[in-house]
Amino acid sequence: MSKSQETWSKKEREKKKQQKKKEKEERKQERKTNAGETGKSFDEMLAYIDENGNLSSTPPDPRKKIKVKAEDMIIGVPKQEDLPQEDLVRNGKVTFFNQAKGFGFIKDDKSQESVFVHVNNASGALQENDKVSYEVEMGQRGPMATNVKLINT
Repeated sequence: MSKSQETWSKKEREKKKQQKKKEKEERKQERKTNAGETGKSFDEMLAYIDENGNLSSTPPDPRKKIKVKAEDMIIGVPKQEDLPQEDLVRNGKVTFFNQAKGFGFIKDDKSQESVFVHVNNASGALQENDKVSYEVEMGQRGPMATNVKLINT
């Protein structure tokens, strides 16, 4: 006769499996018997948020309810409206200009905003403290002056 193929480790694994199965069944039976005692009703589990964003156990006052139309909500960035041509042309003063590298900055007269300018976008040679008129376009790194022209004063 041949020996049984069951070894000691196989027997131990089988015992552990049976023990776990038995414990699981006992926990299941315990949950069934105690379900009515410890469970909360649906109303007890509800939580509300008040007008300040805090959790509360009382429902909010319906008189304080604010109705919002879906059309009034803005999701994303609004489209930029086209400006009239005269609003696009600005005046400013060249605050810095590097002749060797061909770039500088113009400070807007109205907003005091500093705008980058490159020699390729200027109609003539620029120097510091020159009064100029220009248009602003968004470049790769921010606002950039284009169509830069010297103003004779």
